[in-house]
Amino acid sequence: MNSIKIPKILVVDDDQGLRDLLRQYLEKQGFSVDSAEDGIEMDKYLKKSSPDLIILDLMLPGEDGLSIAKRLQVNSQLPLIMLSACGEDVDRIIGLEVGADDYLAKPFNPRELLARIRSVLRRHNPLKKTEPENEPTIFSFGSYQLDILSQSLKRDNENIPITSGEFSLLKIFLESPNKVLTRDTLLEKLKGYDCAPFDRSIDVRIMRLRQKIEADTANPQFIQTVWGEGYRFVLADSRQ
Repeated sequence: MNSIKIPKILVVDDDQGLRDLLRQYLEKQGFSVDSAEDGIEMDKYLKKSSPDLIILDLMLPGEDGLSIAKRLQVNSQLPLIMLSACGEDVDRIIGLEVGADDYLAKPFNPRELLARIRSVLRRHNPLKKTEPENEPTIFSFGSYQLDILSQSLKRDNENIPITSGEFSLLKIFLESPNKVLTRDTLLEKLKGYDCAPFDRSIDVRIMRLRQKIEADTANPQFIQTVWGEGYRFVLADSRQ
């Protein structure tokens, strides 16, 4: 009999009380929870273990959360939810720009954090299902390949780091090539089971995708802006 894998979460926050609260709450919801008070402790932990998701505070002693998020994006691409006492849109946008999958402002309801955790984990590790024969598992465009099963993006067989949110957005585009998709449509399609991403996250993810797949982001070949309407993914190659 196959054992059920318990999702492992690492909470990185210098607030001992919050770490204890999240551990107690999330363990009751069926997660395994470890914690670290700063980037140094987090690095020591990651050398010994690999969590399924990291909850990272923006304001930390020593190395701040944004710097840590950049390192994680380059080295591991682990699913990441950022926390911050700052609630302004600019802070949220910066969090997404450095690779976070979601962002939550303090103070927050633990149930909202739980919903976001589940949404990110679902996007990052979708349930296995039998694919219809006519449904592609690999999308090809230019010299790129998006593998649906492994949730990976490659260019000429070389892996390109991509977050779960970026993967979901690119998949949506590739499933509707050469069609104009409004920002509302993209938001609806990206919406998690429990919560929707805030509006500006579409623009940030599109910007990040362009940086990864476009030779010239000022004159994009694939993700084109249709002014006043939305975005269109121009696909000349047929998908496999």
